[in-house]
Amino acid sequence: MSAQAMLRRVTGLTVSKTAADRAIRERMALTGEVNREEYLAKLCPTELTELVELVVVPESWLFRDAQAFHVAVEFVQERMARQGASPRPVRILSIPCAGGEEPYSMAMALCDAGVPRSAFSIEAYDLSPGCVARARSGVYGRNAFRAQDLAFRDRFFTSLGKDEYLIDEAIRAQVRFSQGNLLELDPAGRRYDIIFCRNLLIYFDKPTTKAAIERLSVLLADDGILFAGYAEVPSFTQHGFTPLQHRQAFGLKKDNQPAPTAAPKTVPAPLRAPMDLRMPPPAARPAFEAERRKASRTAALVATSAAARAAVPMPTAGRAQAGAGAKAAAGALSAADLLAQARKLADRGENKDAAAACRAVLARAPETAEAYFILGMLSEHAGQAAQAEEHWRRCIYLRPDHYEALCHLALLAEQSGNSSGAATLKARAARIYQRQQNAGTARAEP
Repeated sequence: MSAQAMLRRVTGLTVSKTAADRAIRERMALTGEVNREEYLAKLCPTELTELVELVVVPESWLFRDAQAFHVAVEFVQERMARQGASPRPVRILSIPCAGGEEPYSMAMALCDAGVPRSAFSIEAYDLSPGCVARARSGVYGRNAFRAQDLAFRDRFFTSLGKDEYLIDEAIRAQVRFSQGNLLELDPAGRRYDIIFCRNLLIYFDKPTTKAAIERLSVLLADDGILFAGYAEVPSFTQHGFTPLQHRQAFGLKKDNQPAPTAAPKTVPAPLRAPMDLRMPPPAARPAFEAERRKASRTAALVATSAAARAAVPMPTAGRAQAGAGAKAAAGALSAADLLAQARKLADRGENKDAAAACRAVLARAPETAEAYFILGMLSEHAGQAAQAEEHWRRCIYLRPDHYEALCHLALLAEQSGNSSGAATLKARAARIYQRQQNAGTARAEP
């Protein structure tokens, strides 16, 4: 069995040959082993754990993608109000939890909202024992604090000096950390009201993604809410979930279950909201059901994108000028303005004018990768998968590190049965994702 296959069997993760070989070389150097075949043949559970530590991606920070926490708090408050004087404690799961940043953020958000500590419990799992140990310690450096508003650090942390901070014992007591793999997690009858499982499925192939979503569906209460990563929403919608209409939170519920009634209050926008013009492809169901779900998903997913573009003003002539099409606007607007207009038009469902604006951008600046990305979204929305693929491939030709385009190409490859191609694209997207996080870490340092 190859190193890649072995790591995939143990973790479920799609690991590139380069990453697997690098991890093996590093462990061989540390253990003094000089023969690769002998090293692999003698792998014990302890050494295998050390090897896995080198290929998992534990990067995170406190209040990352903050909208999800706001929506989760609203969900808990609405549930408590509905249940009256003696509500059942809300059960929350975070998997994978990395170094504990996500579950601790949820605990702090609930405490800030005045939710009694007895009213909720949080369980957190990660494949990496090292991440679990770091989470239990509750000590974080400067890179964990990347939010615009760091007032929570003063409320819940004690400075240890040298840019290290210790989270309050009361918050640590709210979270129970364990080492574990989602694919092997035994719920033992337990079900969770809220699940955070963000940016894990991007590392899985199609069968593993399906298995992971099935496991999450079992773990999630029927009236519960699940938070996924941006690029993972389409995979969930193909396997029994429906997006919720909350901007930039990427929350989902099980199909055929009513959406939570609470609407999130006005909250600050996150530091970076990824563009989300897509409409996920419908599952292979009867035509009537597919069309019904298509309409509801389109509304939900377009809603998640509006805030990301809200800061870009439309031309002063407003909707009438936009409706006149991109030709009239092209003479007065720069390529950047036209691109912003294309996003706005797509958000409003004016796809024909959005496509015309993108083509006007490309007429002026043929190297604009983002225009091809939007055209791909519009083509997918129109059910033109081959044309969407062509646009996205042009996008990544012009900008090889376009994470979102790579994720969508991976989904198309999965749908066409090209599992190896999908795995390659996902692995490439995962490497880009990690580089972007590392770059963010570097920028956070003075």
